[in-house]
Amino acid sequence: MNTLLLPLILILYFCLLLIIAYYTSKNASSHSFFTGDKKSPWYLVAFGMIGTSLSGVTFVSVPGAVSTGAWHYYQLVLGFFAGYFVVAYVLLPLYYKYQLTSIYRYLELRLGLRAYQWGAAYFILSRTLGATVRLYLVINVLQLFVFEPIGLQFWQSTLLIIFMILAYTLKGGVKTIVWTDTLQTFFMLLALVVCIFTLQQKLAINWSTLWNNLQKEHLTEIWSWNPSKSDYFWKHFIGGAFITIAMTGLDQEMMQKNISVKTLKGAQKNMVVFSFTLLVVNALFLLLGSILSYFALKNGIEFAPDDLFPKVIQAFLPPGIFIIFIIGLISALFPSVDGAITALTASFCIDILGFERKNLPEVERMRLKKIVHFSFALLFTLLVFLFKWYDDKSIVNLIFLIAGYTYGPLLGLFAFGILTKRKAPTQFIPFIVIAAPLCCYYLSIHSDLIWKGYQFGNEMLLLNGSLTFVLLFISSFTLQSQLTDETPSV
Repeated sequence: MNTLLLPLILILYFCLLLIIAYYTSKNASSHSFFTGDKKSPWYLVAFGMIGTSLSGVTFVSVPGAVSTGAWHYYQLVLGFFAGYFVVAYVLLPLYYKYQLTSIYRYLELRLGLRAYQWGAAYFILSRTLGATVRLYLVINVLQLFVFEPIGLQFWQSTLLIIFMILAYTLKGGVKTIVWTDTLQTFFMLLALVVCIFTLQQKLAINWSTLWNNLQKEHLTEIWSWNPSKSDYFWKHFIGGAFITIAMTGLDQEMMQKNISVKTLKGAQKNMVVFSFTLLVVNALFLLLGSILSYFALKNGIEFAPDDLFPKVIQAFLPPGIFIIFIIGLISALFPSVDGAITALTASFCIDILGFERKNLPEVERMRLKKIVHFSFALLFTLLVFLFKWYDDKSIVNLIFLIAGYTYGPLLGLFAFGILTKRKAPTQFIPFIVIAAPLCCYYLSIHSDLIWKGYQFGNEMLLLNGSLTFVLLFISSFTLQSQLTDETPSV
């Protein structure tokens, strides 16, 4: 294959994104950058969110993980499905009721300024780490197949990708992201379906025989019933539900697209359609992983999980299929990063710099927005270099590990605000949201104290959020006692 063909495809793809950005960012203001002017069609948001939710991690890591974990990941997906209904019918009505631009403003309205700032800070920390892990994973693959053959080093490839993302997100914001994510989701799903059918044809067996062979090799097992294991069903299911509530419902990146829909009913329709679609799409990714693992087994291929998909596609399938794979991979990369950098810019400007609290002129808002946008791009670049130095292949596990510690306090803060009518002393909030993750980390490294051979899985997020909730609840009695002491006797 011509070494210049894949870079040319990347350039053409980028030009298409720029064209979309040009038409969607006309007359853009700082407000439209953050909200999309509340005009996003619900069906475009639902379809585009598939690409954002799946990202390069699902595209590369989930199929590779089937070789060691079969379909146990689908237990987590079923939990995701349940969690989306909580987001649709508990959280979205809240956000629309208060007409929020930043969802963390709810914490200020309910618990005060410190809760608001710490909630936003945890989102910024978590989304920055999570997005850069995803970015690192996909750049690694692109480096191997696209950039290395033309002589670019990893740091040069990273700078090029970051520049591309900056170029089409800088002005349009959410309005641009809704349309570009829709396009990129289409290409990613196209690559998924084409690769599945091509591998089946390469194996030269019909679907019924192939499925029976996959079952014989234990590559389609869904359920895990050992409570000590990290992939135990109830850990995955309950953990998956709360991962969705936290990483979607309490995540500014995911919610900024939903609340850009004009009406609450439209946003809820988007979420429900999206949840059913993800069940099918994730099943297809796991099917792909089973076929890839079976193919590798039959052909004596040795592989690391994250290398399985690209390795088989490049070495054993026609060049045209590999080109489609690269397009799908690029399409998996951009939605997971462009939305993150836009959401982080929005959150920092609104929650930390206080755009909604300060009466800044539009020119000053646009200037500050650009500075923040460039700053996050620089931070993303530095963190990708750090992950390259760290070089951990278990990327999908790393993402959920990060989420368990950083989204836990967010989950606890929102749960306390929604489920109780109590107030917590604002001076205690920083200590509580720091202490809860530290206690969870201590438990994770001493898990034998709970049960010999016990392994923490996705229940870490729930434990972290519950501990935050309990500490807030206990501290609320201190505040009540103070109010009682200050009340003059009659």
